[in-house]
Amino acid sequence: MDKKYTYDELLQIVAELRSDHGCPWDREQTHESLIKCLREESQEVVEAIEHRDDENLCEELGDVLLQVLMHSQIAAEESRFTIEDVIDMLAHKLVRRHPHVFGDQKALTAEEGLASWNEIKAQEKARKHNKMVENP
Repeated sequence: MDKKYTYDELLQIVAELRSDHGCPWDREQTHESLIKCLREESQEVVEAIEHRDDENLCEELGDVLLQVLMHSQIAAEESRFTIEDVIDMLAHKLVRRHPHVFGDQKALTAEEGLASWNEIKAQEKARKHNKMVENP
């Protein structure tokens, strides 16, 4: 374990696993077939946290990250979205839902920050719902 892999190398590894000459199991996975894996890996993260096991937590977070990368790779292969789109969407959401950090609002407590997040989230969901109703 002397080599330290980079994020870009990890993306290449996942793409290689799903390539024509990659792993048969990885190649045949779909969003739907990976649901069970995502649930199991997420539960293992929770267990590592509950046991305060940092080494296992690090490993299990990697397994959850693999799920994110696999789903993103599958979507990219189908020309739906890429991991870069996932990252961009997340960054925009974090900035948008933290106006007390990236804007001019104030939140003095964790509760105020959470309330702001939830209010913005509700507004976004309402706008999305209204758009879907207007443009079925």
